[in-house]
Amino acid sequence: MKKLKEPALLQPSETISQLDIHFARLMLRLSGRDDGELYLAAALVSSQNRAGHVCLDLSELENPQFLQEKFGEDFEELPIPSVEKMTSVLSTAAVVGKPGDFQPLVLDARNRLYLNRYWEYQERLAQFINHRTRDIQEIADSGAFQGSLADYFGENEQGIDWQRIAAITAMLKKFCVITGGPGTGKTYTVAKILALFLEQFNPESLRIILAAPTGKAAVRLQESIKQVKKELSYSDEIKKAIPEEASTIHRLLGYIPHSPYFRHNQDHPLEVDVMIVDEASMVDLALMSKLVQALPPDARLILLGDNNQLASVEAGAVLADICDTGQVHTYSREFMTNLETVYGQKLQIEAVEEKQSGIRDCIVQLQRSYRFESQKGIGEVSRAVNLGDGERAFELLTGNEFADIEWHSLGSENILKTILEDFRDYTISEETQELFRRFERFRILCAVKEGPQGVHAINRHIERYIKRQLRIGQRETVYPGQPILITQNDYNLKLFNGDVGIILPDPDSNHDLKAHFPGPRGMLRKFRPFRLPEYETAYAMTVHKSQGSEFERVLLLLPEKDSPILTRELIYTGITRAARKVEIWGNEAVFQTAVSRRIKRSSGLRDALWEVSAGPK
Repeated sequence: MKKLKEPALLQPSETISQLDIHFARLMLRLSGRDDGELYLAAALVSSQNRAGHVCLDLSELENPQFLQEKFGEDFEELPIPSVEKMTSVLSTAAVVGKPGDFQPLVLDARNRLYLNRYWEYQERLAQFINHRTRDIQEIADSGAFQGSLADYFGENEQGIDWQRIAAITAMLKKFCVITGGPGTGKTYTVAKILALFLEQFNPESLRIILAAPTGKAAVRLQESIKQVKKELSYSDEIKKAIPEEASTIHRLLGYIPHSPYFRHNQDHPLEVDVMIVDEASMVDLALMSKLVQALPPDARLILLGDNNQLASVEAGAVLADICDTGQVHTYSREFMTNLETVYGQKLQIEAVEEKQSGIRDCIVQLQRSYRFESQKGIGEVSRAVNLGDGERAFELLTGNEFADIEWHSLGSENILKTILEDFRDYTISEETQELFRRFERFRILCAVKEGPQGVHAINRHIERYIKRQLRIGQRETVYPGQPILITQNDYNLKLFNGDVGIILPDPDSNHDLKAHFPGPRGMLRKFRPFRLPEYETAYAMTVHKSQGSEFERVLLLLPEKDSPILTRELIYTGITRAARKVEIWGNEAVFQTAVSRRIKRSSGLRDALWEVSAGPK
């Protein structure tokens, strides 16, 4: 085969950056060999990592769609090596090792190539989960526990109470995932679980921590826990022991500026017995691995999240891999026996014969959406999208059966005129909290950043309109009523990526313009704009940035042309941000294609967790 030539094959592009090429050159220098195959593999694994993949699956070298994405339409003219040739070269390269070797690159037995640190992140996380999923824990006082189950979940009735099963699973397993769509009661259930733990163990000594990946998600978690505590009849001792403060994972672990490390790690673990992590679908592989490494050996970990939502921005699709999303699983016979004993009745759940309990026994999918019982259109269309049934989803959107879902074709109406109409009455309320409440009722969600339907263009149009409405100069970059979205964490100010604020005059400071952010206990936190970390105007935001949020009404705007970023997970996430109504603007072909496309992120985590007799990874 003709030897690969660097200039012809790897030029900086949208998918292969200058950084990827520099990394590939470094690998060649360290290896002491001028191998075109190594050069190509190193650049691709770097590119894949930036695109959210944990590794490079070398089988992709035989996938025309992958090659076209990386190299453009003329990829067939390039001398792409075979998988056999690539693995042969890599297995003898000095910079490539086997799993466990201390080399910059790691090649596993299934021809997956990793950056070493990402292989280690994956391995540490898999070891943690596999260790905690094998054993079934004993319940110290089963009689008292069953009595408490009846108190919190009511008496057993016909059918299966999946919230009750989640509580039992969390008690029987040191690792538990409670997943389900919006409104299925994940937070409500975990509040009851915490009460059960506190009744089984000493409330004064049981250390519970609530965490989430973003500041916004942490605030929502603590607000939800506070609300549930008001609704449920706990004893004063139990109520006092359930924490109300939630932290971002970064802040919890002890962020060290300009460093990939945290203060809490395997050598300096957190002081915790039960760790709750909400919005787990947003947690990337590196962060989840560092979190579990910082947990004490006996600590329990409960993950809450929707495994059908978008994956994390950074590398990995951890929750989807843990849940084996897209596959149907049931419990092992061993676990079912224990589950039915505690539940108190025979359950109509099929079990499989396995030698021991494992990951399949740690995942509970909550089935009933209380939020969408009255908003049935949103519930029905989101289920159709999850199933990849684009035709059914489109029929629901274009039919007249449900008032809470609407479809508008791009070009059939003036989308910009419609959007601006929603902001016709936008004024600066004298009551700041009311302005926040009004702003959170409606949000425009864009699938992409650039282009006519992208978030940047939509924000520019709305901003120009608002400035005219409020008689503000078009050149003003900071102005009263401006909604902003923080895009970079600032741990000193305790402002985090995804936090939303509004620029307003501050009556306590000579009416100077300050960014106002919701704070604890209804208080407002105020900052001068020049002190803020990076931010952007936020009349519209991307679907990715909306994760963990809920709005009364959502306008979901799709681009005119198809893009790889359009997936069923993105459509589902956008639809389910709406509590009362969702409007989707787009064209049918783009919508149908997006619903048929799943997020695919290369990783070995799923195999490491779900293959009982998996070989070396």
